[in-house]
Amino acid sequence: MKKNIILSIAAIITLALFGGVYNQAQSQDTTPKQAQKPQAQQPLKTTSLEIVANPSKFLNKTVKMQATFDKFSTLGLDYKKAMRSSTDYIGILIQRDDVIDHNIPLSEMKLFLKKDLAEKHIDLDTGDKIEIVAKEFSTALNDPWLDVENLTVIKKAKKDETEN
Repeated sequence: MKKNIILSIAAIITLALFGGVYNQAQSQDTTPKQAQKPQAQQPLKTTSLEIVANPSKFLNKTVKMQATFDKFSTLGLDYKKAMRSSTDYIGILIQRDDVIDHNIPLSEMKLFLKKDLAEKHIDLDTGDKIEIVAKEFSTALNDPWLDVENLTVIKKAKKDETEN
């Protein structure tokens, strides 16, 4: 009889423990949570000179700025600390916003376009007003290094009257 009582008590304890664990598992929310879609990062509206003055402020951020196109360039390509390969990218230079009486490129800012995007804008001329959406990926040499995600021509520069 003692043996039966001990077995009964052991069975009750086992059931109580197992039942508690089972109920606890059942009470947890096992329904999958809806996957949260990452919101597209809105570009920060800024100027090229503000980015050059504070490159670390814009690191890993997407920016939007208006600028004046200067020329296509190989400046900064293949630099190991902020690598953008010359086989896949081309650089562009924009003009300084703080100089209006002549053209001075803003060489402190490294802007890179994938070659397929650059080919769509092969007709850019010095002086064209453009809008750039770009993401800063490095501050190597304490300069901003940006991948251009979108480039829009706002206004074409007037051609010289002397050109035929």
